[in-house]
Amino acid sequence: MGNAEYSVIPKGFKLGVGTSAYQVEGGWNEGGKGESIWDRLIHSNPDVIQATFNGDVACDSYHKYEEDIQSVANLGVDFYRFSISWSRILPTGFVNKINPEGVQYYNNLINGLIARGIEPAVTIYNWDLPQPIQELGGFLSEQFVEHYVDYARVLFENFGDRVKTWFTFSDPLTICRDGYGGGGLPPSIESSGMGDYVSGQNLLKAHAKAYRLYHECFRSEQKGRVSIILQLPRYQGDSSEESGLVEKSRQFTFGWFAHPIFTEEGDYPQVMKNDIAQKSAQQGFLRSRLPKLDRYWVDLIRGSADFIAVNTSTVTIAPSNPDSDYVSWENDIGASLSDDIKENSVDFRDVFRWVKNEYGDREIIVAESGWAEGANSGLEDHERIRYIHQYLTELLKAIHIDNVNITGYTYWSLMDKFEWREGFEVRSGLYHVDFEDPARPRTMKKSGDYFRELTSKRRLPENVN
Repeated sequence: MGNAEYSVIPKGFKLGVGTSAYQVEGGWNEGGKGESIWDRLIHSNPDVIQATFNGDVACDSYHKYEEDIQSVANLGVDFYRFSISWSRILPTGFVNKINPEGVQYYNNLINGLIARGIEPAVTIYNWDLPQPIQELGGFLSEQFVEHYVDYARVLFENFGDRVKTWFTFSDPLTICRDGYGGGGLPPSIESSGMGDYVSGQNLLKAHAKAYRLYHECFRSEQKGRVSIILQLPRYQGDSSEESGLVEKSRQFTFGWFAHPIFTEEGDYPQVMKNDIAQKSAQQGFLRSRLPKLDRYWVDLIRGSADFIAVNTSTVTIAPSNPDSDYVSWENDIGASLSDDIKENSVDFRDVFRWVKNEYGDREIIVAESGWAEGANSGLEDHERIRYIHQYLTELLKAIHIDNVNITGYTYWSLMDKFEWREGFEVRSGLYHVDFEDPARPRTMKKSGDYFRELTSKRRLPENVN
């Protein structure tokens, strides 16, 4: 096969774009919506966000969803991945009060997409927990599991006749590490090495119970599929010392959630169980800080996904002091990890091969991959085009040469949006959004033109300048 043939998009391969509710919707207290943990954080402590921006309006997609549907359609993509705001559907967080205005909003969005021939792909939870659920302990409470499953049931009942692709959670690693392990995201619990593991276990339980609910009660009629989006880092370092940490770091990040779901053992990676137990004993604990999964949960979690969905990222890795008594997730690994999306971040071919070798010849969908630039970046976003082109070049080689069963790619994101603690200081969209204009106008960037050519010709464009 010649190089030109590597650029062909395989038959059946789907291209899409994505966003998440809090990052684009706005309307934070409109239409019967309740308060989320992001609303509470930003309104009570606005200085935690760069330039004290917030998501109260964001891209105003709550009012401009029809324009967003048109933006998606203009790109010619197969699907649009978006998340549903739990607080917009269940304002108190609990199933006893379903908000009809919230249900109608998402019905309008879903129906509008389908009318344009675009598949809706729905993320059930993308970081915006209802504040009342957090006040019960959030992910640290086992009550979370049942409340989440109640919420998922409402979504399946109201939207499952049209939504055929569901993602239970987006990026559990960040939810647990940064929300409960001291990473600075709400609910801002400083409990690395303990709270992150507890929250991770409850997240896995909630995911598995929602999966079983769908397949026992809805699948035969709705004929959809369910998975979970896991962060898949590619590690890079500056010396040979890092090489021995790469496999362990993969198991403590991707394997933490993938191993219980996709392996026959149906449990955490052995290196996690061994090293955390050993480190816990050295630190004076009477039992491992990693809570044990009993047989009931092992059986329920194992096999609870219909395909592998990944959010790819590049992480810089460096050794840290393995003998430290400091209790933390990174110390359990023995490494310092930091996100770095600017350099060497396109060659994920070896990582896709690793997933295939580790978890078998399963279907893989890239549910999130993107390029971020500064707030002053404009419409001539050639670096973003080069990133997408190089990333897809390597992805197609993984398909054509390595026979990795990758069936979809999601560019993240459709448009510039609220970037969590970075506010509007980072831009990742195929559409520029003017956040200084109350109308929040959207303008397609050069990368949008590139993506439109990609979807229309079903092969990588030749001109990437």
